[in-house]
Order: sequence, then structure tokens, then C-alpha cells
Amino acid sequence: MLLTTTGARTGRQRSVLLLALHDDDRIVVTGANWGGPRNPAWYHNLMAHPEATVSTGRVSRPVVAHEAEGTERERLWATGLARVPVRLGTNWTDNPHRRIPVVVLTPR
Repeated sequence: MLLTTTGARTGRQRSVLLLALHDDDRIVVTGANWGGPRNPAWYHNLMAHPEATVSTGRVSRPVVAHEAEGTERERLWATGLARVPVRLGTNWTDNPHRRIPVVVLTPR
């Protein structure tokens, strides 16, 4: 999936390819950033400007983002672990102080 966000500082359009999981009509993405020490730029962009666009193939649609918390996050994280078993453990990063964000994209 191609996610197009608005830059948190620049206001420019930024696009990134992400692995997307579906939760009914919503799309779920995780900010693992390949296990790096920081959250990815697209996460910061979405938190500053939650309206974005997702594209799959030739179809694009507007979405609004929110970070999953509490039981919603735990359910979506467990679902992601079950579907993508390469993510071992609860955090999938060497930084024990960074909790990988789970972001839900809801169609607008």
C-alpha cells in the first residue's frame, strides 16, 4: 500500500510503501521502522496531520488516522503478529523504551 501524508514540519506531500493489514473496512499499519530506535517519519506526519491518502494499485482513497491505544491496540497488535510471524516478541525493536505504534486508517 502507498501511504501519502502531509509532512509534519514541511507541509509537503510524502509517500511511503507500507505493509497493510485490514480490520474490516479499516487499514492498520505499524511504525516498526525496521526495528530502529525511532518511530518512522510517516508516523509523525500522521500525528500532526491525520488526513492522508492510501493507494493500492490504481485505486486511491482518503483516510483519517488515529493511533490505537489500550485494548484496541493489543487486539490489533496480536492480529498483526499472527498474520506476519516474522515479528517476534511484543516490541520487535532493540530499544526497550520504544513502543511500536499501531495506526488505524479509517476511510473518510
